[in-house]
Amino acid sequence: MCTLVTKNAPDFTAKAVMANNSFEELTLSSLRGKYVVLFFYPLDFTFVCPSEIIAFDKALDKFKEKGCEVVGVSVDSEFTHLAWKNTPVEEGGIGKVRYPLVADLNKSISRDFGVLFDESVALRGLFLIDREGVVRHAVINDLSLGRSVDEALRMLDALRFTEEHGEVCPANWKEGDEAMKPTAEGVAEYLAKHAK
Repeated sequence: MCTLVTKNAPDFTAKAVMANNSFEELTLSSLRGKYVVLFFYPLDFTFVCPSEIIAFDKALDKFKEKGCEVVGVSVDSEFTHLAWKNTPVEEGGIGKVRYPLVADLNKSISRDFGVLFDESVALRGLFLIDREGVVRHAVINDLSLGRSVDEALRMLDALRFTEEHGEVCPANWKEGDEAMKPTAEGVAEYLAKHAK
């Protein structure tokens, strides 16, 4: 499996269920100028997936404030996505999720992003795409391991910070923390302060 980090995100146009429950064609490159968190999940009406989808929806305003769109993708049809949205949360549904859910019925998007598992479902891949359409961060989890929405937000903050300030973000960096200059002296200075 090759990495897409530092490369242009594979473009696609596919049917999606939008926030208002309409069916529309969504083209990834139409989101240029914004950051994008594109995440894949295995299937609608399963177990770990609703916890992630609802968690991303609860944090959606935080992503939007930072100029970031959230888009979910699975190998289900747009009709299945809509049925899941129309199923109450207490009955295993996801409710009125406010970001697009893309239908990847022919599995081409999952394949292009390197997350298709056994030619059947997508692994839990997450891709942070910058405003130019370049993948800057990727993580892929096995089917049973849910992702951290807080970590996706932290990586978005780090990307925005490095773009704005030209500094690099050390381990466990959070918004408001000190970063380091990308020089030997900058690293040494940072480590001298924070190594203990």
